[in-house]
Amino acid sequence: MKLIDTHCHLAHPRLATTLDDVLARAREAGVTAFVCAAGNVPDSRAALAIARREADVSCLAGVHPHDAQDAGADYLSELESLLGEPKTVALGEAGLDYHYNFSPPADQRRVFAEQLALARRLGKRVVVHTREAFDDTLAILRDSGLDGPDVLFHSCTEPPENVRAILEFGATVSYSGIVTFANAADVRAGAALVPPDRLLIETDAPYLSPEPVRKMKTNEPANVAHVAAFLARERDLPPEALAKQTTVNAVRFFGLPL
Repeated sequence: MKLIDTHCHLAHPRLATTLDDVLARAREAGVTAFVCAAGNVPDSRAALAIARREADVSCLAGVHPHDAQDAGADYLSELESLLGEPKTVALGEAGLDYHYNFSPPADQRRVFAEQLALARRLGKRVVVHTREAFDDTLAILRDSGLDGPDVLFHSCTEPPENVRAILEFGATVSYSGIVTFANAADVRAGAALVPPDRLLIETDAPYLSPEPVRKMKTNEPANVAHVAAFLARERDLPPEALAKQTTVNAVRFFGLPL
């Protein structure tokens, strides 16, 4: 069974210090490709370094909403350079997060819109983070002129009504271990609406360990197998069928060389 972890933070210290072992465990679990996410310019550089070293790793380059206020005057030119690298498959993760407001909402909105404009100019796809900011996120996406099929909502936690709006926009939707949590009925209801060809899976490692390994303090890409198995049961599919479909979807969305 072949799987792709479409969003994992391999440069995070909790994974990077034992990365060879982390990747070995994932490959043994059937993970054939990894998309290494990033949250700011230095993080994007570190993700690219890993992708250059590991044949089955691709990466993102972008500024997370938490880091928006510290983006720097030249961050867009730095991202443009990173996005020109062959192993950088999309801009991200970018978006809005009003849960913590580690950056002021106005800064978040400005940096998100600027990154979307860059992605559109460069013809790059975008991986979106949104938390408690859905209406503003979708409004900025619509204003950007990006096509819906060029957008991925990662680690989606939106209720069914918002998932319907995402699908109407034309975007792809990815689910992490959150969908397996006992208190995530709304997330599962939203996931049930996603057509097979618009569904991806991820870990968001080192965060969000899924059931039945939720007690793991450091999530790993190997655990994407649990997300796949859970969604297969929810959809009354053999795990192999869910794995095959999400792998095809990931290869198509990111243009992975598989």
